[in-house]
Amino acid sequence: MKIKYLTTALAAALSIAATGAVLAQDSSAPAPKVTAATPAPKLVVVISVDQFSADLFAEYRSHFTGGLARLASGIVFPAGYQSHAATETCPGHSTILTGNHPAHTGIVANNYFDLSVRRDDKRIYCAEDETVPGTTSASGKYAAAINHLLVPTLGDWMKAANPKAQVVSVAGKDRAAIMMGGRKADELMWLVPTGLTSYRGVALSPTAQQASTAIAAAIAQPRPAAVLPADCASHDIAIPIGDKGATVGTGRFQRDGGDFRRFMASPEADGAVLAAGAALRQARKLGEGDSTDLLILGLSATDYVGHSTGTEGSEMCMQMLALDRELGAFFTKLDATGIDYVVALTADHGGHDLPERNRQNAWPAAERVDKALDPDVMGKAVAEKLGLPQPLLYSDGPFGDMYVSKALTPPQRKAALAELVARFKAHRQVEAVVTGEELAKYPISKRSPDTWDLMDKLRASYNPDRSGDFIVVLKPRVTPIAESGLGYVATHGSVWDYDRRVPILFWRKGLAGFEQPNAVMTVDILPTLASVIGVPLDATKIDGRCLDLISGPESSCR
Repeated sequence: MKIKYLTTALAAALSIAATGAVLAQDSSAPAPKVTAATPAPKLVVVISVDQFSADLFAEYRSHFTGGLARLASGIVFPAGYQSHAATETCPGHSTILTGNHPAHTGIVANNYFDLSVRRDDKRIYCAEDETVPGTTSASGKYAAAINHLLVPTLGDWMKAANPKAQVVSVAGKDRAAIMMGGRKADELMWLVPTGLTSYRGVALSPTAQQASTAIAAAIAQPRPAAVLPADCASHDIAIPIGDKGATVGTGRFQRDGGDFRRFMASPEADGAVLAAGAALRQARKLGEGDSTDLLILGLSATDYVGHSTGTEGSEMCMQMLALDRELGAFFTKLDATGIDYVVALTADHGGHDLPERNRQNAWPAAERVDKALDPDVMGKAVAEKLGLPQPLLYSDGPFGDMYVSKALTPPQRKAALAELVARFKAHRQVEAVVTGEELAKYPISKRSPDTWDLMDKLRASYNPDRSGDFIVVLKPRVTPIAESGLGYVATHGSVWDYDRRVPILFWRKGLAGFEQPNAVMTVDILPTLASVIGVPLDATKIDGRCLDLISGPESSCR
């Protein structure tokens, strides 16, 4: 079942981490049972697997034999929720280590619009500093920054409680590293075509630079198609897409040397992040000092695979098995140090398979979005009808936040809003349209996330300073990609549970495992970990609650 060439970057960078490694204790010895009186672990490892839905976890759980199998033997919350409506990468990552919904983190979408900025497109990327001259929100042309996150992260709370605590954040994507790493991380980096880059251009540490060089070498190498594992044979069905004879489901991670996009859509990308994390842990001696340290790992390959080939193809099957194996190698390396560590793993959102495969697999109503819902098309039609200046409507796609031009008189704005809302509502693919004015009056729900109605979900994503004038919700199984093409055939971002539900897993040696099927939220992870390591929080500043990780009458929530 091994995909032999996919661990190249991992092996190369782990050789850095292995240098001078010393066993602190016999890692095979039985660990004492963790109780409420057990001292805090010396290292917290938080892992986010981008687009790792609860559906994927359930589908492949019986196939796991490595790192994910270990986590599945720990504390398992299979019904975790990214409870908000805007199930995109940046909002999701903003909840994991802040304890707050996007309504409070301020990260309402990957991109939002500020019509007051001096940019033609008015688009603001969630992890950029738009004030840097000469930058735009276009991919690769922005200055990465944490400016838009409004609340502290776990690392920020840890640093406030003990300045000696170390925080390292490594991810496949900048927004994952930044939103989870926070403002006070000692090292914060993500994958780029040249290996790794650091926040605000800070020079990489020597160890990070070594890892970066190894990763760049792996990116530069071409890869043949991987051998299909027997466990994935049933997923090996080519799916026609578009009208040009293209198919998905046959690539199996083959790529040319230097093809960074395909590198990211392969298990090698996760191996690279885990390798860099292991190397930095060794170099900085995380978990070996007097304080508790934090290592954050953002694994993005599952998301790239999901977008490129869907969630149910042979590539996703291979990705799940590889992720399990790579995590197992990482944990084995960490075990050898003898450090007492706790792991939390979750996802920033779920995902939805491409409609062409859904139609083959018992969901004939699955479809792609109608081009008529494109915000530019809709805005132009309304502007022409009402005689209004253009552009009239700003949005990042055919659903989600919609922003009406500020260059209107109040009567014009009222007329435009009414016409736009009516047109969107009338379309057969639209479930609902809700105005910001309506959401501003609606309280954030305190109920279990599996009982939330549409308004509850939308309100958890609504921030009055950043959200749109109205929000468009597409019906279930409508993929908001009008024309598919190789590399982008499926996506996420909806209010529906296939995008909201994610696993939440905890593991610590000596901690008795159990499964709790009741719904919990990713905003619960911060207070849970803070309690385990004894970091005080201001409960009035978070939306989540502590989850008890000790089976029986004792509690880990202090």
